[in-house]
Amino acid sequence: MKIRSITCFLDPGWPLNLEVLSCAGEFITAAVPAFETAGYEVQTCRLATPSFTRLLKTLEVDQVVEFAVTLESAARAHGYSYLSLGPALPDVPSSYAVIPPVIAATRNVFLSGMMTIPGGGISLPATRLCAEVIDRIAGIEPDGFANLRFAALANVPPGSPFFPAAYFDPERMGAGIAFALAAEAADLAVEAFSGASSLEQARQALVMAVENHAAELAEVAAGLAKRFELSFGGIDFTLAPFPQESLSIGTAMERLGLPAVGWHGSLAAAAILTDTLDRAEFRRAGFCGLFMPVLEDSILAMRAAQGTLTVKDLLLYSAVCGTGLDTLPLPGDTTAGQIYPVLLDLAALSQRLDKPLTARLLPVPGKHAGDVIGFDFPFFANSRILALEAEPLTGLLVGAETLTLQPRLR
Repeated sequence: MKIRSITCFLDPGWPLNLEVLSCAGEFITAAVPAFETAGYEVQTCRLATPSFTRLLKTLEVDQVVEFAVTLESAARAHGYSYLSLGPALPDVPSSYAVIPPVIAATRNVFLSGMMTIPGGGISLPATRLCAEVIDRIAGIEPDGFANLRFAALANVPPGSPFFPAAYFDPERMGAGIAFALAAEAADLAVEAFSGASSLEQARQALVMAVENHAAELAEVAAGLAKRFELSFGGIDFTLAPFPQESLSIGTAMERLGLPAVGWHGSLAAAAILTDTLDRAEFRRAGFCGLFMPVLEDSILAMRAAQGTLTVKDLLLYSAVCGTGLDTLPLPGDTTAGQIYPVLLDLAALSQRLDKPLTARLLPVPGKHAGDVIGFDFPFFANSRILALEAEPLTGLLVGAETLTLQPRLR
């Protein structure tokens, strides 16, 4: 396994607090070799801030864009490749319109949009605004790649080290600088399930592997936290893949005996994987569940190209897995009206199941369902455009209300 990201959470201020950024730079300069010495390759270093919406109280949109551009440059100078400015929020509707110009003006800045209200409820207007953001971002680059840097969020708390969902909340996470680790650990499941003689043996092997790695990572993290007087938020052991067969969550699911991800039995395989992760004991951050990003996983990408794995399948598996819909390539003529019901379905699942879910959808300009696609990006596999069986909603489902759905009684 590898460390997908060391994610640092801080408030950079505006004008930028150079002392805080310098501390973050000193930390990451020491953290990368510390984890590498322990045997873990660090793929990326990332910086996450509080929601950018607070800036709208005093700044105009072009000034928020200036903030994003300036902080992106400063973060890079201090050793951070990627930056997340947090979510647009339902109580600041104008914040959603800021996202496309920020994405257009930057290369490595991520943002998100919250669809739910703290304490319960789906904001129908905010969900529609997220759909409109996806639609607008799709046209920024010819291949629709800019939507990689945006996700619609439902019930996602602060402190997740995975982008685009990462954001900082000092009131909930404490003041000062914090950090958390995102794992790339699909290979642990592939290895655990490949030589097992029973489901129980396979699950025990995965739990043991996760706990052993988590203990080693936590020991290094604790030393860094003490040395730099930072807060360690934990590890997100979501089984993130890489686009090759031995590092594929699709491979792991099929090693359980599934003929192809997308066929019946896939839901059970997804539930087994997520439940197994739940059994492992370690300091948790973020989702800590099954992650099924179509374009980041060679087997999932292949099954999607074959027509075996569909958008509805992935939405179904979100009921038992970890993060929702991720890196789904959609037709370029998909409208905001068609995206909205998909997001509404996801938010409804999140509310009823009381779990965080996200949607990162990639309409690709000029492409239609079934068209072959390939991005010049090492973290993506080739696939085909997925069909989207959705049409604009009407009537009560497109109101201006906050839809309250209580978690299912247990």
